[in-house]
Amino acid sequence: MLSPLKVNPKFKKRSGPLVLMILDGVGYGKYKEGDAVANSYMPFFGNLVKTCPNTKLKAHGTAVGLPSDDDMGNSEVGHNAIGCGRVFVQGAKLVNQAIETGEMFQGKTWKELIQNCLKNNSTLHFLGLFSDGNVHSHINHLKAMLEKAAAEGVKKVRIHVLLDGRDVPETSALDYINPFEEYLKALNEKSKCDFRIASGGGRMVITMDRYGANWNMVKKGWDIHVRGSGRYFKTAAEAIKTIRKETGAIDQDLPPFVISDDGKTPVGPIRNGDSLIYFNFRGDRAIEITAAFEEDNFDKFDRTPRPKIVYAGMMEYDGDLKVPKKYLVDPPAIEDTVGEYLCASKVTQMAISETQKFGHVTYFYNGNRSGYFDKNLELYIEIPSDVIPFEQRPWMKCAEITDKVCETIKGNSFKFIRLNYPNGDMVGHTGIYPAVITAMDALDLCITRVAKAVKSAGGILLISADHGNADDMYEHDKKGNILYDEEGLPRKKTSHSLNPVPCIIYDPDYQGDYSKQLKEGLGISSLGTTCIELLGFTAPADYDASIISFN
Repeated sequence: MLSPLKVNPKFKKRSGPLVLMILDGVGYGKYKEGDAVANSYMPFFGNLVKTCPNTKLKAHGTAVGLPSDDDMGNSEVGHNAIGCGRVFVQGAKLVNQAIETGEMFQGKTWKELIQNCLKNNSTLHFLGLFSDGNVHSHINHLKAMLEKAAAEGVKKVRIHVLLDGRDVPETSALDYINPFEEYLKALNEKSKCDFRIASGGGRMVITMDRYGANWNMVKKGWDIHVRGSGRYFKTAAEAIKTIRKETGAIDQDLPPFVISDDGKTPVGPIRNGDSLIYFNFRGDRAIEITAAFEEDNFDKFDRTPRPKIVYAGMMEYDGDLKVPKKYLVDPPAIEDTVGEYLCASKVTQMAISETQKFGHVTYFYNGNRSGYFDKNLELYIEIPSDVIPFEQRPWMKCAEITDKVCETIKGNSFKFIRLNYPNGDMVGHTGIYPAVITAMDALDLCITRVAKAVKSAGGILLISADHGNADDMYEHDKKGNILYDEEGLPRKKTSHSLNPVPCIIYDPDYQGDYSKQLKEGLGISSLGTTCIELLGFTAPADYDASIISFN
């Protein structure tokens, strides 16, 4: 049990709550063209930047525990950093280390997966996001495992590819598929193996649903990966070219396909006695497909026939739920989070978002931990998301979130309120620029309402983000010039950006207790200490520096 935080005598207590507002996917863009944040009509937000203490925070790369500053941030590591007040080595880097040291291949789970295939003369399957986006997965991890499996005598491997176009350029699938097919050809010749792609489809169509928003996505994945039931093509490249021509869909939205040599028999359905590795390291879009393979009492869809296999994830996706049962790489051990410290200090807390980001403002914020630290002090509220393309409802549920937040502020029963508006990220991922502009305009209305409620209650509003996205909607070359598609239109960018994010303090009853000149050059992990200090406490010694300096 943590000890209560020490009171900071330099802070003059406010009558209202501290509200931490996370504008998911909203950053400060590098280029004017394609910056839907800067180019939208957000008068209230813009005025806050002009009149309130503010700074910019790093939200990518080493600032959030990723391998290098070329790695874009994401909502998982971003909320970890914000809620933990420190930077932990994260998914991609942990996997890199486990592969480089050989620790992954020396572990019990890897050995069990391989021995199962050797004993049964069965197939080893790999399923995961097929790119080098480094947000959910990395193709180099897959290659390392394929080479090790071949060296250890596995003769038959089938790979089920989830096409990205979200953390990488939107129509880049063939840039990964074509070289990979050549790679497999060389590996097969060298090791006398039969390693092939077996099925695939867009990540927003099959398999990678999260937070129970659309289980039909998972069912579609089950149908092609396990049953081998779907539209047949001889190669993945043929499937992508044909379907893209027919539908015009970008990679993340491509309908599913199954590889078949004769147009009748799938080359790689998952069968009894096989082994399967889900090679995504990020947890939120891994839990549902894991449940489909692992849970006995499963009622989301008909799994018949459910194969008896050895299943493992790349990492533990939920430490409290112990999901999956077997995994290759241990996750970072995160303890002593902001939420836990505040509970020890008897601070009432509310967390709220809609389905798409509810797990981020709770599970990830709390250090990859499900449930409450203290249900007598905390309340988590999930607003159900619409199951509809986000560009068709770019305002999403921001108004409903705002309704509840304003009501809670007025009631003054919670001293710390944290909320996540998903619009900048979820609509940003669609690549539909006008929709993102609309999303930003909707957010400004909501920020205005929350700020008004905070002012009336005598509280403080701290606005920031977990990473950028909406601020960088067009592809640019290294010189900053826009790249255009075949129709002469700017090429859409659907991935997160490497841009800094805002950090704004709106404190209507400012008491002069801290300097209005905020620190520069910090990362979003500094929000943890900042929140603790704006609640009147002194942060733990091992937390990262605050953005504020007390007078």
